[in-house]
Amino acid sequence: MFKGKTALVTGSTSGIGQSVAHAFARAGANVMLHGLGRAEDLARQRSALIAETGVRVESHDADLRQPAEAARLVADTERGFGSVDFLVNNAGIQFVAAVDAFPPAEWDAIQNVVLNASFHAIRAAVPGMKRRGWGRIVNVASAHGLVASPFKSAYVAAKHGLVGLTKSVALELAETAITCNAVCPGYVRTPLVEGQIESQAAIHGLPRDQVIRDVILAAQPSKRFVEPEEVAALVLFLCGEQARSITGAAIPIDGGWTAR
Repeated sequence: MFKGKTALVTGSTSGIGQSVAHAFARAGANVMLHGLGRAEDLARQRSALIAETGVRVESHDADLRQPAEAARLVADTERGFGSVDFLVNNAGIQFVAAVDAFPPAEWDAIQNVVLNASFHAIRAAVPGMKRRGWGRIVNVASAHGLVASPFKSAYVAAKHGLVGLTKSVALELAETAITCNAVCPGYVRTPLVEGQIESQAAIHGLPRDQVIRDVILAAQPSKRFVEPEEVAALVLFLCGEQARSITGAAIPIDGGWTAR
């Protein structure tokens, strides 16, 4: 069912987004990659994915910190491919600090990339999905969309907002063949988490290995990182026909973290 359809995955040049984009391509969907890396790196990733899967792959460098860029990304994808059938809002950034020392510019950037860009992308993609009578929206939230941690006020607020946005959009579209769900991973070994490890090490004055064991994975009962491929498999399931009755869900994939 993926063949001939188009997946737009934001933040798809590394980490979870990259695994999701590759999973779509391997399933036969055309893919719009998105990221702010160097142009030559994007071109290399695009060429490798085309060579591996034979699907059509393009890339885009929209800066999602700017409100108009998410809509432009969707419009360019629709213009180039003819549709956005699968929209995966995955792009994210992180900054860790106590709330009374949190830089307002960092707060704004996290809200823009995680929450506001998702709203603008959904707003731009839904009219086309309605015209075609079908669509799938998956928002990559986080366990932090369901529970909180200290020193991450902006990220926790944005991810909670993303879960709320997911539910509202799902209810609005419930009588259509368009679903909207959120996946809520625990800690996945990605460049974003690597940055958190370094930040937490600085905050707590602990060595890296101890931060991983006693800080990062302290709340994750499995005591292992979630693999990006596991998240990608869940996203693809939610985009398939067998998941047509799943909408408005926020599904943890967190090694038991939010079961406590």
